[in-house]
Amino acid sequence: MATYKPVLSIAQQLAPRNAPLRVIKSSSLYVSQPNPSWFGNPPDKPDGAWSCKHWLTSRFHFSFAEYAGGPGNFGVLRVVNDDIVQPKRGFGTHPHRDMEIVTYVVDGSLWHKDSKGNAEELGRGAIQFMSAGTGVSHSEENHGGEPLRFVQSWILPRKRGLKPSYGSASGFDRQDKWAYMVGDAGAAGEDAQVQIQQDLHMYATELSPTKCLDFDVREGRQAYVLVLEGDITVNKAQLSARDACEVKGPLKLDFAAGSEGAHVLLYEMALSSDGRADAVLP
Repeated sequence: MATYKPVLSIAQQLAPRNAPLRVIKSSSLYVSQPNPSWFGNPPDKPDGAWSCKHWLTSRFHFSFAEYAGGPGNFGVLRVVNDDIVQPKRGFGTHPHRDMEIVTYVVDGSLWHKDSKGNAEELGRGAIQFMSAGTGVSHSEENHGGEPLRFVQSWILPRKRGLKPSYGSASGFDRQDKWAYMVGDAGAAGEDAQVQIQQDLHMYATELSPTKCLDFDVREGRQAYVLVLEGDITVNKAQLSARDACEVKGPLKLDFAAGSEGAHVLLYEMALSSDGRADAVLP
């Protein structure tokens, strides 16, 4: 006698917020393609170097700018925007305050300039960080001839009114291992190259095809995992480029890269009770 596996409704597939691992498919992320004039750009004029017809394509993991339909945060992680900026375009000078801002360059070259006199260009795998504190203005632009992709993360600081600061770091050894990039400036013995004013830690890895790696999310901690490139299995979850997952500890994560390898970003922080309403079970 034939047996049939019941088809689950979307409501049945949604993961409870206390589930140890919850998947966020890229198709559920809001995609923003704003008017170029909002950031001081001329009208869109794609040429052979552009990868699409819009100067900016940004995928928001949380509510941001014109989008208010997502979660407001995941613990102290307030913003994760996965941005693609076309050549000769960018974000003109704009202000920030009372936020820790960390930018990870995935591809291309990012040009930064701010009101404190800092100016530099950063390439693939580099980190740019800024404590906005009492206030700072900056611009982020693609002066190159190919599309620029970066992930910008905003982290809530442990207190307001900090003195603004800026820095960058590169040369992380992330091939088939976790590169520890960002740590807590307030923790004793902290040795991360980038230190921010919050209990949040960032790691990156580029795994060779079929390579495996693990990560322990301890009790009282949680993690947000973003697949930048390639395909990977995290425990039972099959994730493709731009997919993410929320993890509540304690849980050991076993990462297994697909046939083309995988590039992964991981945020680790104190446990909280929040999470996306549309996250699903693996």
